[in-house]
Amino acid sequence: MPGTDGRVVVGPLRPFCRRELQRDPVSAARALLNALLSCSGRLVRIVEVEAYEGSKDPASHAFGGRTPRNATMFAEAGHLYVYLSYGIHHCANVVCGPAGEAGAVLLRAATPVAGLEGADVAAGRLGADRLASGPGRLCRALGITRAHDGIDLLDPGAAVRLWRDDLVPPRRALCDGRVGLSERCGDALYWPWRFVVPGAAAVSRPVPGRRARRPV
Repeated sequence: MPGTDGRVVVGPLRPFCRRELQRDPVSAARALLNALLSCSGRLVRIVEVEAYEGSKDPASHAFGGRTPRNATMFAEAGHLYVYLSYGIHHCANVVCGPAGEAGAVLLRAATPVAGLEGADVAAGRLGADRLASGPGRLCRALGITRAHDGIDLLDPGAAVRLWRDDLVPPRRALCDGRVGLSERCGDALYWPWRFVVPGAAAVSRPVPGRRARRPV
């Protein structure tokens, strides 16, 4: 019987269900844990995510309204929103919620499954489990750039695809405050909207024992 440690595909791949993403970002984020993402012949399993709402979330790119940069966040659920962080790192997000209402889930870390053995991702300095640990590394490992912004991840012909196999989301995901937010986000700095697969070696940083504050 195949293992279920995230490094192997458990059962056949099937397209991710758009219905699972047509809901609030927190629910969509939980549903994306243990899903699979493919690009350029490479496959990874998602083990860490962060939820971002639109106008209600001071940490969201869409908090101030629609702009050319964040336009994809307002697309139909299942599209890929890619932005450049600090002018250096590409970050991949899965759009969620109803079309026209901004919402997205940042893909923070993934476990390599296939095709990354020869990837140009500083393999000499990173262990195999760390090749897609962190949003920038994840995009670099898969070759995702701003050129992929706006792709429908559920389109059979898309260059980047979102999949599911028989390894479902964990019943009890670890949760904590989101990473790298500034103080200007106010109380949103502490919302427990980062979700992690328990025991995943690829997680970008551990979930501390403290409890994050819930949004008001």
